[in-house]
Amino acid sequence: MRVLPGRLKEVTVQIVKGLGGSHEEAVLLSESLVRADMRGTDTHGVTYLKLLANRVDTEMITLPTLLNVLKEDVATGLIDGGNGLGQVAAHRAMTMSLEKAGRCGTGCCLVRNTNNVGFLAFYTMMAAEKGMVGIVMTNAAAAMSPWGGAEAFFGTNPISIAVPGDAEDRAVVLDMSSSLVARGKVRRAQKLKESIPPGWAFDESGAPTTDPAAALKGTLAPMGGPKGYGLALMVDILAGMLSGSKYGREVKTFHQPEGPTGVGVCCMAIDVERFMPVREFRRLVQSYVASIRGSRKAKGISRIYLPGEIEFEREKTSSAEGIELNPGTVKDLNQLLERVRSPLRLN
Repeated sequence: MRVLPGRLKEVTVQIVKGLGGSHEEAVLLSESLVRADMRGTDTHGVTYLKLLANRVDTEMITLPTLLNVLKEDVATGLIDGGNGLGQVAAHRAMTMSLEKAGRCGTGCCLVRNTNNVGFLAFYTMMAAEKGMVGIVMTNAAAAMSPWGGAEAFFGTNPISIAVPGDAEDRAVVLDMSSSLVARGKVRRAQKLKESIPPGWAFDESGAPTTDPAAALKGTLAPMGGPKGYGLALMVDILAGMLSGSKYGREVKTFHQPEGPTGVGVCCMAIDVERFMPVREFRRLVQSYVASIRGSRKAKGISRIYLPGEIEFEREKTSSAEGIELNPGTVKDLNQLLERVRSPLRLN
């Protein structure tokens, strides 16, 4: 069924508040989850709410989220996420980074002791919308081996970079995992009883597999071979180790009640105005983008997309036509609404 974004946000707010979250964090979480679904990134959308409820039941997460600024200087900050909602902690870190960049030209805030933060472009686009460059990276539970290894050691450890685009509402946004694909896509294939494409993952013995269940017991393939491994390592150090959070095998999965995840986050903002006027930068980006789109295309290709452009167009479509939810997700959301005694239902 298709659900309009406003309706889905209303449902999300009701569920989060019913699980113990504050109104403010429920609204923020609804913005993040629903926007992910609008952009076609459903692995970071409202399906998260069932996982959240499971962690609340097992007392593996603290709601409402209580953040603590441990250290702060003119250009830097360190936040303890209080084992609460990662989206709340990452949003605070990027907000602080933007404020510091406005004063100093650059700002960098790290987060320790938090949980899954959702899709990273949510935070980097905050910077781009203010005429700044946003950079966010986070570590995750072990899913990928060192290059040449057969044991899961690093998470998919994603990174996002967004720059102001050729229009105020349209940034150029890179948001990718260090692995060839995000682990959520493998979980989704398992849930739908589908096979995964060759090259995505390896089983426990290190052999290639198209079975999502075997892949989840094994490891994901790094993006670009040793390059993805190197990127995952650096993200782990900057987001996990430098923040004083967990890293490597110590990070726990959000999908099983194994204990606090210990996720770390690194947020950075760069004020474009410190280098050139934002209008001039946008003009340069516009010309650059036109050159890319106008470059010679490979056989059978009619259009060259920029990073984040497909997601941007899906978001516009979802805003007008609604978000398509599968029956399982609708059932889960209705059960959660019933649990928190909300009169709302999706039907």
